[in-house]
Amino acid sequence: MKFTLSWLKEHLETDASLEAIVDMLTCIGLEVEGVENPAEKLAPFVVAEVLTAEPHPQADKLQVLTVNTGDGEPVQVVCGAPNARAGLKGVFGGPGAYVPGSDLTLKVAAIRGVESRGMMCSVRELELGEEHDGIIELPADAPVGAGFAQWRGLDDPVIDVAVTPNRQDCMGVHGIARDLAAAGLGTLKAVNVKEIAGAFPCPIEIRTDDPEGCPAFYGRVIRGVKNGPSPDWLQQRLKAVGQRPISALVDMTNYIMLSYGRPLHVYDLAKLEGAIVARKAKDGETMLALNGKTYALDSSMTVIADDAGVHDIGGIMGGEDTGATEETTDVVIECAYFDPEGIARTGQKLALTSDARTRFERGVDPTFLEVGLQLATERALDLVGGEPSEIIRAGSPPAEQRIVEYRPQRCAELGGLDVPEERQKDILLSLGFEFEHGDPWKIDVPSWRRDVIGSADIVEEVIRIEGIDKVPSTPLPRAPGVAKPTATPEQLVERRVRRAAAERGLNEAVTWSFVSEAEAEPFGGSAWILDNPISEEMKAMRPSLLPGLLAAARRNIDRGAQSVRLFEVGRRYLGDREHPTIGLVLAGDRRARHWSTGKAEAFSAYDAKAEAMALLAAAGAPVDNLQALDGTAVYHPGRSARLCLGPRNALAEFGELHPATLKAFDLGVPVVAAEIYLDFIPLKRSGIGHMRAAYAPPPLQAVKRDFAFLLPTEARADTLLRAVRGADKQVIAGVSLFDVFTGQGVPEGRKSVAVEVVLQPGDKSFSHEELEAISSRIVAAAEKMGARLRD
Repeated sequence: MKFTLSWLKEHLETDASLEAIVDMLTCIGLEVEGVENPAEKLAPFVVAEVLTAEPHPQADKLQVLTVNTGDGEPVQVVCGAPNARAGLKGVFGGPGAYVPGSDLTLKVAAIRGVESRGMMCSVRELELGEEHDGIIELPADAPVGAGFAQWRGLDDPVIDVAVTPNRQDCMGVHGIARDLAAAGLGTLKAVNVKEIAGAFPCPIEIRTDDPEGCPAFYGRVIRGVKNGPSPDWLQQRLKAVGQRPISALVDMTNYIMLSYGRPLHVYDLAKLEGAIVARKAKDGETMLALNGKTYALDSSMTVIADDAGVHDIGGIMGGEDTGATEETTDVVIECAYFDPEGIARTGQKLALTSDARTRFERGVDPTFLEVGLQLATERALDLVGGEPSEIIRAGSPPAEQRIVEYRPQRCAELGGLDVPEERQKDILLSLGFEFEHGDPWKIDVPSWRRDVIGSADIVEEVIRIEGIDKVPSTPLPRAPGVAKPTATPEQLVERRVRRAAAERGLNEAVTWSFVSEAEAEPFGGSAWILDNPISEEMKAMRPSLLPGLLAAARRNIDRGAQSVRLFEVGRRYLGDREHPTIGLVLAGDRRARHWSTGKAEAFSAYDAKAEAMALLAAAGAPVDNLQALDGTAVYHPGRSARLCLGPRNALAEFGELHPATLKAFDLGVPVVAAEIYLDFIPLKRSGIGHMRAAYAPPPLQAVKRDFAFLLPTEARADTLLRAVRGADKQVIAGVSLFDVFTGQGVPEGRKSVAVEVVLQPGDKSFSHEELEAISSRIVAAAEKMGARLRD
């Protein structure tokens, strides 16, 4: 929300300085984002008069001017403006002046062999508008040598305030002035509006057929207007806050909207056919809006229409076909109240924003319709003349009276600041609240404060005006002794796996919990679709962490990354609940090409398995007991697996992604991935204390034995490893696979699998007989699962 200091002072009687106003705005919750004074950047420019204008000797389109700047001798300027002539008064910038519209600093220069000691400036070069057909022409009485910004009245600082969504009353300068007055920075000026009676019956029917979306629709006709450019003061004020002047009637509506937070609209009466009606749109109707775009409407949207069709997306934007132009002679001024929730839904569906929508969806003052229409009438008669009709009042605005019960002691209880009762009363009265004394107070909330619904809101109003900086700093009570841990076992598991992933060289990513339906489809689709998404590309709650990670991997690879190693700790959203998960993606080169190793090496499914096993171990999963079962359709068959505790409890899944999955994400390189389902990992039973036992290295050296078994080709190696590991749990410290062989010497349909077994003696070394007995138990355990010791 932007406004100028002089604009504010039209609503606030104050002698406060700009600095005091800016500081107070931030103190009362209206954060100042910036203050800019146009006069500062135009300080080097002065009013000057062209004394002579002679043709340039070397260029037909240039002139050599002699310019009186009011500072001693005239200066020579080379100028190409077609309107440059002797006797013209304009704006001159000398050497050293920075021209904001051209982004250049002037200096003495020779132009086609003739020295030029400055510039006569155009409107666009000084960023005062878009006109650039010639240099600025000032009135004949403009004082030569005077500072242009001061003479033009541009020495008017522009204040930019960030208005939070709950402060709809501060979407106009008058509401901001009210807050400053309550804070003691002046006196709020009353809204002076005179009731202008109609000279004739309104010649057009105005009604609302949508009492839910538009409960009140006021309007009147003004005939005999002479529309044209608005006066300089109005154009200058609108330009200062970033608005583009269009015409007197349109500028008038924008001025009232910015002054009082009350959007209005003006229609050309001659372009309307039949009654003008607020109604629901029909499915398939379209409208060409003022921004030049055509919008497809549906039956949930409130529109303003006549017999010919839709001319206004209610409360958001008017149509181009019925706008007022310089040829307009008769107009309809509309002042309506639209349902805030309906405006928000329509704006989101159409992806259409406007100043009007910003105000209506926050909730404008429903009791300001009559005043707003009278202000518009008065302003229109002053600017374009004409004769007003009687007012048509269709429907009635919501006028719910809200009474809040409030105890003054609540301020200290909830806000931590003890404000005297009389001071609280003064603050609330100055903000427009009315109340009856009693116990508790019964406070009547003003119509423009839609956000105040309870006693906590009253406390907020008192505290912010009194000064939140006055709230004393009070330390929170702390129990004696050492603080107890607050992290849950689940949170501790997430911490461990996050640290383990980072230690293993993976980079953490944080992606959206929302994905597109197309991205969710390869993972079985989403169980939850948002009714009000940020965009169509973010409407499905993710069923897996991989869609976001794959999209991030694609962006990195598209930008030249050779190797991508990403992980994320987050939630999957399935039909039953949220599931804490860690996902990882490895894409591109596992190892770059090098003279010592040859070609680059891509990631394989075993890399994904290694990461999954390491993270499962960090999470406390019993990795030695896991079974590898077939993977899901997301992964490549034969190059993926699920790691399970039993056939149904899958703790993780890993592998190379299926080509169809890669195609869905437009990935042209092999990608391996894994997901660990943290909520399916059995938590360890909590024992006494949290200390780990001290590390005690074994007193005796371990013994290693190798075994080679013949297995059916389709048999899984991990089944053999589990069988061997369980042959003697007391002494077998580890089992690892080191060779798989098929070919000469191995029967057809069989494969040779070699494992290394680590045996750890206890209090004495193994004897030969003990080693033989252990070996026999290992062989027997392997034979039970169909293996045979190789000869």
